[in-house]
Amino acid sequence: MVRDYLLSAFVTLLVVVDPVSLAPMFASLTARATADTRRRIALNACLIAAAILCGVAIVGDWVLRQLGISLPAFRIAGGLLLFAVAFDMVLGWRSEREGKEAAQAVREEHVRHIAAFPLAIPLMAGPGAITATLLLSGRAQGDPTTVLMLLGVIVAVTAVCLAAFAAASRITRLIGTMGNLVLSRLLGVVLAALAVQYVVDGVRAVVA
Repeated sequence: MVRDYLLSAFVTLLVVVDPVSLAPMFASLTARATADTRRRIALNACLIAAAILCGVAIVGDWVLRQLGISLPAFRIAGGLLLFAVAFDMVLGWRSEREGKEAAQAVREEHVRHIAAFPLAIPLMAGPGAITATLLLSGRAQGDPTTVLMLLGVIVAVTAVCLAAFAAASRITRLIGTMGNLVLSRLLGVVLAALAVQYVVDGVRAVVA
């Protein structure tokens, strides 16, 4: 049970955040920055995103209970929202939209602000990641051990992002534009399957 939860949480968040596809965006956003500045931007972005998602993980179950939302209902709603994110990934709309947001941020924000916007929000801790974290937090049902495991998963995923940012230039050269497109679509299919499973689990709990 513990292993299943850890694996499900890690795969879900890793696919939603998609560190590999963020690497080319990071390289583009920080192209004019020095190596030291790039390291600081990467670290700050990961810390901000981790703080946001950990906060959601800690208070998510409490928020659901205060709003009177049952876990099966949230599984269905969260699954549908995650499916929408997967749909965007498969069709390539997400990459186009995030690319435009990143380009706008470069024009409107100084390089020191890039860590918060658009890297941390919305590229890393965006609607999809927040929804997934809330969904996983609801599955924890307030159990402190499970919540701690979820926090560990969040830290692990942001650590993967930090590693991807550190190797951004090499990743961009290795996979190329076509490789990034193919990987994004494959991950979108995986996320779609996970989203459908969440909906199925929610429906089963409602009709049981």
